[in-house]
Amino acid sequence: MPASRSMLSQLTAPAALLLAVVAVVLFFGSAYQIDETDQVVITRFGKPVGEPINADPDANEAGLHFKIPLISTVNRFDTRVLEWDGQPNQMTTRDKLYIVVDTFARWRIADPLLYFQALRDERSALSRLDDIIGSETRNVVARHDLIEVVRSEKDREPVRDETLEEFGTTVGVLPPIRFGRIALEDEILQAAIPKVTLWGIELLDVRIKRINYKSDVITKIYERMISEREQIAERFRSEGAGEAAKIDGRREKDLREIQSQAYREVEEIQGKADAAASKIYADAYNTSPAAAEFYGFVKTLDMYREALSNDTTVILTTDSDLFRLLKSATPKTESMQVPTP
Repeated sequence: MPASRSMLSQLTAPAALLLAVVAVVLFFGSAYQIDETDQVVITRFGKPVGEPINADPDANEAGLHFKIPLISTVNRFDTRVLEWDGQPNQMTTRDKLYIVVDTFARWRIADPLLYFQALRDERSALSRLDDIIGSETRNVVARHDLIEVVRSEKDREPVRDETLEEFGTTVGVLPPIRFGRIALEDEILQAAIPKVTLWGIELLDVRIKRINYKSDVITKIYERMISEREQIAERFRSEGAGEAAKIDGRREKDLREIQSQAYREVEEIQGKADAAASKIYADAYNTSPAAAEFYGFVKTLDMYREALSNDTTVILTTDSDLFRLLKSATPKTESMQVPTP
């Protein structure tokens, strides 16, 4: 008996250990954790089984769950809002302008079972969103003019320089619009929703992130903008030159008036001074005939001093006053006799 019991214990110990290992493996293979941000679809041999878990936002099913080990697979999908960022695509507006539109959207997995059956994973979903949203964006842009795609507000009044309004230029003038970019984004959204709903996706919104012209179109637009502003600058320069000419004219006129007035005052003062000097001279030299004769003599010398210089050659007659004056001014030399030895 003791020997049989010992043999039985030796056989049951490994079996118990094996059963314990199998139980642990089965437990960990069947148990799985669901986070609050996850929704789960269970599949067996690739086919969905039962309803999605934690797909209803009102029923919180997060926590520990169990499945059939080895043959059941847990497929997790995010319950949060996801982002789709499309690639910039070249499009044509109704007024035949080529632009590059960059869009993005927000979406979520509304039906994980349908999503799994149609798309399987997020990569396939993003690829389908590229096709659908890109196509609808191209269709909407093609039905509207560029100003409708760019502008977002109908009643926007930009601040303009009063000088530009006086020139009558169209720089800074916004043409009226009927819809605007926000209405076009909603149009894209409403056109894409029925198509993505078939895949279990709820499209929340679509937004145009950036709009650019083609490189060659941008060059032409810059050239046109430069030309318009050069025309405005040329008008400013022309008006400035006109105002400068007016200012110079007024300055020259004022300068001539000031110089004329100053010259007139100088002449009047000089005339009064000459008259006073002449009166003083007349009163001084008219006291006697000798003084009058001396006055005439002094005036004659002054006239000769002004008329003659070192390089002046004068031919005089013997009966001229200047000759007599010079002759009388020549000193007389006495004749000297040299004694003879």
